[in-house]
Amino acid sequence: MLEKSTTSSSHKSVRGKNCVCELQNSDPAFPENKLNNVEFTAIQCARNVTSEKMTEIDRLALGLQHRIRQLLENVSMLEREDNGNLYAAVSLRIIELELAEIQELLDKLNRTNNKNQQLSVQAAEEFQDMIDTMRELEKFDHMQVMVKQRENELIKRDLERCKEELNSTSPAPTLFPGLCGVGHVVNISVSTTYSLTEYGTSYPYGAWGRDANPAPGDENKYWLVVLTSSNAYGNFIRQYSSLSSIMLGIAPTDKYISGSNPTTNTIQGANMVMYGNSLYYNCYNTYSVCQFNLTTQSVSSVDLPSDTGYNSKFPFAHLGTTYGYTDIDFATDESGVYVIYATTSNFGNVIISKVETSNPPVLNQTWSTSLYKTTATNTFMACGVLYATRYLDKETEQIFYSYDTKTNKERFDLKININKKQTNIEFLNYDHRDHLLYVYSDAYIITYKLVF
Repeated sequence: MLEKSTTSSSHKSVRGKNCVCELQNSDPAFPENKLNNVEFTAIQCARNVTSEKMTEIDRLALGLQHRIRQLLENVSMLEREDNGNLYAAVSLRIIELELAEIQELLDKLNRTNNKNQQLSVQAAEEFQDMIDTMRELEKFDHMQVMVKQRENELIKRDLERCKEELNSTSPAPTLFPGLCGVGHVVNISVSTTYSLTEYGTSYPYGAWGRDANPAPGDENKYWLVVLTSSNAYGNFIRQYSSLSSIMLGIAPTDKYISGSNPTTNTIQGANMVMYGNSLYYNCYNTYSVCQFNLTTQSVSSVDLPSDTGYNSKFPFAHLGTTYGYTDIDFATDESGVYVIYATTSNFGNVIISKVETSNPPVLNQTWSTSLYKTTATNTFMACGVLYATRYLDKETEQIFYSYDTKTNKERFDLKININKKQTNIEFLNYDHRDHLLYVYSDAYIITYKLVF
């Protein structure tokens, strides 16, 4: 029998049956300290180079683009107001303020660009050092484990791409397009806007978007509501003059429903919409539709059926969580405002009612569906069709259901996936003017382009 040892001498037994041989390794010792240095550098790079930093330039540039476009429109308006070389002082003051905001955006863009350039150079150097070191360490991989691992990763990636292609959504030819002309939703793009609000991550529940029927001159305004009390209640609406303003938190104006929160007529739940300079929402501790007129700062309301679920009786939910106080949802499309809710007489299934935007509001035509409300995580309307979403996992939400109010046809087999930036979607609504889906997701404001 032959036994191997790392001892420096050999030995032969007296009887001559066993021998001990010296085993010498000609390879140098593995430089573990170099591997540790690479790991430390990679951790530091991951901390310094974040997705937020990399997208900040894009957000600032987008904001600057919108501000300049709006400035051009206001200057054109000012020129039309010219009356014998006597310009409106108010318009001049507005342009002066916009120029100051644009300069502020430019300064911030330059500062951010300089920081990112320095970070990019530093990261590139560190990355190259890591590549060189890992190539050197691969010389110790005599069994070519790393090479085979890379080949396996490429195969896994190709398999995932094949799965995505197989699961991709094809247009649904069985449903007729609505009268508004855009047809039915068949796909959804990657996010086109992604930003934290000026509140940071303090308030994960909220809503935002544009007025679906704005007054002349308010077409570019955006609104934001955060639920500042118990992630359930709000008492004011914040407005911004442009997309860049809301993304950067510049010069907002606030309109208060009440001085305290929560109390009578304040906002309950994250589901609300803006239409005709009025906010439509679920009133605090009632099963009513509230209409807050931002011009008069007055509230009017209309009751839903008395067996309507509220105070988290029929909320949006999935197996992992329940979205509190989301019993009553609101949506807008080309034709106006809808309220989506559930009643005990309809066995907790979704009901859609058209809301006439008079003062006070009035409930009009109503449709009953067979969608059990708590199986959905949110709903929105587009071209007279109700769409419902459900939670698949932390990365994916899915539009799985539709109900066409024109044909009364419903489907449960839609598979239109939304690639999420955050885990939960607390609010979404469709804007027919730009065909975007406005999303509030764990304190982030996001938009997605719908494909019809």
